[in-house]
Amino acid sequence: MNFVENIMIILCLIGTSCFFSMSEIALAASRKIKLRQQADDGDHRALKVLQLQESPGNFFTIVQIGLNGVAIMGGIVGESAFTPFFRSILEGVIPDDWLVQTSFTLSFVMVTSLFILLADLIPKRIAMIMPERIATTFVVPIMFCITILKPFVWFFNMLANFIIKVLRIPTVRNDAITSEDIYAIMDAGAAAGVLHQGEHEMMESVFEMQTVCITSAMTPRENLVYFLLTDSDEDVKRKVAETPHTKFLVCDENLDNIKGYIDAKQLLIRVINGEEISLTDMTLVRACPILPDTLNLSESMEYFKNNRADFAVVMNEYALVLGIVTVDDLQSAVMGAWVIHESEEQIIARDEDSWLVDGVTPITDVMRAFDIDEFPHNQNYETIAGFMMFMLRKIPKRCDFVKFAGYKFEVVDIDAYKVDQLLVTKLKEKPLIPVEQQLEQ
Repeated sequence: MNFVENIMIILCLIGTSCFFSMSEIALAASRKIKLRQQADDGDHRALKVLQLQESPGNFFTIVQIGLNGVAIMGGIVGESAFTPFFRSILEGVIPDDWLVQTSFTLSFVMVTSLFILLADLIPKRIAMIMPERIATTFVVPIMFCITILKPFVWFFNMLANFIIKVLRIPTVRNDAITSEDIYAIMDAGAAAGVLHQGEHEMMESVFEMQTVCITSAMTPRENLVYFLLTDSDEDVKRKVAETPHTKFLVCDENLDNIKGYIDAKQLLIRVINGEEISLTDMTLVRACPILPDTLNLSESMEYFKNNRADFAVVMNEYALVLGIVTVDDLQSAVMGAWVIHESEEQIIARDEDSWLVDGVTPITDVMRAFDIDEFPHNQNYETIAGFMMFMLRKIPKRCDFVKFAGYKFEVVDIDAYKVDQLLVTKLKEKPLIPVEQQLEQ
């Protein structure tokens, strides 16, 4: 064969190697979620790719047979094509003792470079860019190759499976999607601009519902307005007028002795009809749903859905009332700033480097707002006020502060023993002073 024929053969070998290289990377990099979507849309080729991914042994065997066979053929043809070519060029230029070795070396370098560049690097980069498209395009030829070379595939597969079994290496890939995988997908979507910041935070909150306690979303007991059995008709009307709510607890002597609740609509009807309001009237007072403080947000939402309730009292193991949680509270915990009115915001920016934070702000909201990965021993508290108490190891006082994660958390307002408000300030890194200036100072 002449030089031109050898070149054509080498180009055909490079093209064949491109086919196997792109197929290998495309199958490995193809995302199963996207392939399933294509299969659901009627693309039978995507279904075949999924089948190859589930049992990739035959596929990788045929790819290795093709790549190695082409590489060997390329070396043989390349040596016979380029060695005489370089020998004719270098003849008379270098000594005869070095002519054969130099021609062979240049031929080897040229053939290897062509295969590395055109049959390996460029095809694999293209396959990484659009793996699903290439995998679905090449899957039919690959299946044909597997069928034609089935005896070789069976033989090498048998040897590979035997060696893997002896080495006790698992042969099935774990494709279970974890919450970390979903978080990574959401982060990638937010970085690419597919998800807005609010959507990203809302989706994160949905996954956090399994870990966030119900007490982080409830209205604490110190903010509750309730009726006592001894309250007169005027007391009831005054409390409703001063703090209008849709429901009010009815208690005997103290908040922890709950008798039920009253719907404000029923009170309004009695006032309109001129009827007397009696808190001992069992037709007016209804049974109150109660939830333990050990439930998380997801379990609380499930309770409301199954019992068709819209609020519940939260109690601890000592039967003490901790607060009230409503469906709106749970929705606010998930939706965040999408449903919280501006006047109810718990984190308010003063300037670029300081914020006013309500003491009862859930620690998860603080982590998200200030991009803090984790607070120390956060299983011991649920709010930023609890964090201050844990770190200070005492009941905080005004001007007490804690420095953590590049921020200074300072107590600025105390209501009795309750941390009402904090000032969070971003700490500025001090510039490094040269040793010479330090000595001068």
